[in-house]
Amino acid sequence: MLNKLKGIYASLVIAAGLAVIIFFIFWTKKNHNGRFFRKWCRFFFPLCRIKIEKIGDFDRSATLIVMNHQSYSDIICLEGFHPDNICWVAKKELGEIPFYGYALRGPEMILIDREDKKGLTFLFKEAKKRLDQHRPLIIFPEGTRSKGGEKFLPFKLGAKILAEKFNLKIQPIVLVNTRKIYSSQPLESASNVARMVIMDTFMPENGSNWYERLESQMQEVYLKHYKELNS
Repeated sequence: MLNKLKGIYASLVIAAGLAVIIFFIFWTKKNHNGRFFRKWCRFFFPLCRIKIEKIGDFDRSATLIVMNHQSYSDIICLEGFHPDNICWVAKKELGEIPFYGYALRGPEMILIDREDKKGLTFLFKEAKKRLDQHRPLIIFPEGTRSKGGEKFLPFKLGAKILAEKFNLKIQPIVLVNTRKIYSSQPLESASNVARMVIMDTFMPENGSNWYERLESQMQEVYLKHYKELNS
C-alpha cells in the first residue's frame, strides 16, 4: 500500500512539474529549445526523496547516447542531469499524447513513424539538423520499456544505423532500478535509490560487430549494479 501511495505522489509531482516546465518551454523554446527549464526535471528526485547515484562522467564530445529504458524516470534523469541540449529520438505516437506530447514537440525532439516506409530517410534528415545544432542524440536501443529485471530487451538496429551513417561518437549509459523508483504500470514506487552508470565513449568500427559487443557490455555492467542494489 505504501509503494502505491508513493507512486501516486510521484505521479502528481511529475504532472505538476511537467506543467510548469512546458509553460516555460513554450515561451523560451527559441533559446536552446527551453533547455534551461528542462533541467528543472532534476527536482523530481529530491521532492520524491529519491537518490540517483551517478557513476562516471558525461563526455560532452559524445554525439550519440545509447541507453537502456525502464521507466518515464529515465527521461527525467537525463533531462535533469545532462549538461547539454540533448535531443531524444522517440516514436511519433508519444508526441501525439495531449499535454505530454508538447514536452517532445516543443523542444524539437525527433519523432519517427515506425510504420512509414520513409521513416529512415526522415530520421537521417532530422538527425543531421540536430547534429549541426550541436545537440547530442539519445536513443533507447531496446525500442520500448523493459520490465526492469535482470535482462535487457534485444537491441534493435536503429542506433547502429544512425551511428554508422554519421560516424557518431557513442557514450553508453546504463540506468539501474529506475523502474523501481517509479513505475506507471503498476503505479508504484518501490525503491528510493537508482543508479546511473555513465560508461566510456568510443567510436564504432563500421563492418565490425561493435553493436553486439556494446549490447553485451551494457548488459554486463547493468547486471553487476543491479545485483549490488538488489542483493
